Amino acid sequence: MPAISDLTTLRDALREFCAARDWHRYHTPKNLVMALSVEAAELVEHFQWSTPEESLALPAEKHAEVADEIADVLIYLTELADVLDIDPIAAARDKIVKNAAKYPAPTR
Repeated sequence: MPAISDLTTLRDALREFCAARDWHRYHTPKNLVMALSVEAAELVEHFQWSTPEESLALPAEKHAEVADEIADVLIYLTELADVLDIDPIAAARDKIVKNAAKYPAPTR
């Protein structure tokens, strides 16, 4: 597997991984967004009932579990963006611009 250091190489590695297993036929937007939702809920589980302080000071084992769930969310989100031909970096950049207009920073 190539070194993954950005979203493009992650996307390409996921394409290769899925192609080797013939999973592309299952990776429709509907299925991917459903899987993404499940993984996001699994991420939430790690913080349910935690205090803000506890959520900031995860024990090593829980930190590793949270990292796995973040990876799952990122993987499904990357695959969804790929299937829909959406550049997630461009989409995020555009959304930040929209949010800046909607929520201007206070002037000092």
